[in-house]
Amino acid sequence: MTADSPESEGVQVVHEPGPNEMRDPIVRAELKRASVWFGLAIGTALVVLLIQPLLIIFGALVFASMLDGGVRLLGRVLPIPRGLRLLLVVLFVIAFIGSVFYLTGVQIALQAEQLRTTLEVQGNRVVAWISSLGLMPGRADLTGMAQQALGSIGRLTSAVGSVLGAGASLLMVMSIGLFVAMDPRIYERGLQWMVPIAARDDFSVTIARMARMLRVLLAGRLLGMLFEGMLTFILLWFAGVPMALLLGIITGILAFIPNIGAFVSGVLMVSVGFSAGQDQGLWAIAIYFGVQTFDGYVLIPLVAKRTVDLPPALTLSAQILASTLFGVMGLALADPIVAMIKVALESEAERGAKARENAPRGFHWRIRHRDTVAGTATIAEPPGQPSVG
Repeated sequence: MTADSPESEGVQVVHEPGPNEMRDPIVRAELKRASVWFGLAIGTALVVLLIQPLLIIFGALVFASMLDGGVRLLGRVLPIPRGLRLLLVVLFVIAFIGSVFYLTGVQIALQAEQLRTTLEVQGNRVVAWISSLGLMPGRADLTGMAQQALGSIGRLTSAVGSVLGAGASLLMVMSIGLFVAMDPRIYERGLQWMVPIAARDDFSVTIARMARMLRVLLAGRLLGMLFEGMLTFILLWFAGVPMALLLGIITGILAFIPNIGAFVSGVLMVSVGFSAGQDQGLWAIAIYFGVQTFDGYVLIPLVAKRTVDLPPALTLSAQILASTLFGVMGLALADPIVAMIKVALESEAERGAKARENAPRGFHWRIRHRDTVAGTATIAEPPGQPSVG
């Protein structure tokens, strides 16, 4: 101790950092917490502002998962390079869609015009019947309600905007999905580089689970679409319901959207059935419930055993929210988005459970105060127990 040091004058000097200094551990911890919340807020704002491009990218990933599932399935029987298998899958999809429209294009166009006319007639009949019961307002008010409904539909389809916009979005989805399906490992490595090294193993496991879940989910969805479309067409044609081919195609396409798609196809089916007669209408109701019952109790449980099982209320709520905020594209992609979020949360919960199991037993006390004499942070002792040493 020198003569001119503060201790020689009886002044006690505190050598630890003050509570407002950056090198203070508590200040650093609070800044880290604040930065996490601040980053979360910025990320949420960016997602809201860029939701349409993000939905296009996610739709491309969904399309890439479909192609990847076909490539993997084809690889079980054909030991050829991945690029050739992807080319065969793409050619098969193009040939299938082209052959369907080539063989039935004229019939589908005629039935589409008949369907529009039939729905208008049936809608007027329903409105007139409800009005006769005194449950609906007058014709003038009905016109205003129809305009409001059309306005709501316009807001719902604002994500598409126009035929040109829909075509451009579809082209971007298919292009990005095709590039991703060519070599998904490149993009997986790119995502891993954005994650800290210590967390890359867990991140890789989570990504692999998401990819497998998405492949199985979409494979089951495509199987359900094919089954519902073909079975609906065959049964409606056998029962003598008009426009059976068009109704089967519409039912198969709408089967990609759970809950809401089945309801819309059922309304169309029953409306067309009753336009041809009471017997055909009853047959349409029976066919609709029969197909949906088999799909709900046989196909969906089989798929759910190999992938994430989403509660119907959760799926429907997500669809309503996504369709209101993001339009038709959000409605179509709500189910895969919720499934991936659930897989991520389950993986995080599993890692947390393993960490708790591997943690040492006993009491763990948080830092409550600092020993100002020693200048280091200490752990407070439990009440009533003397400190050791």
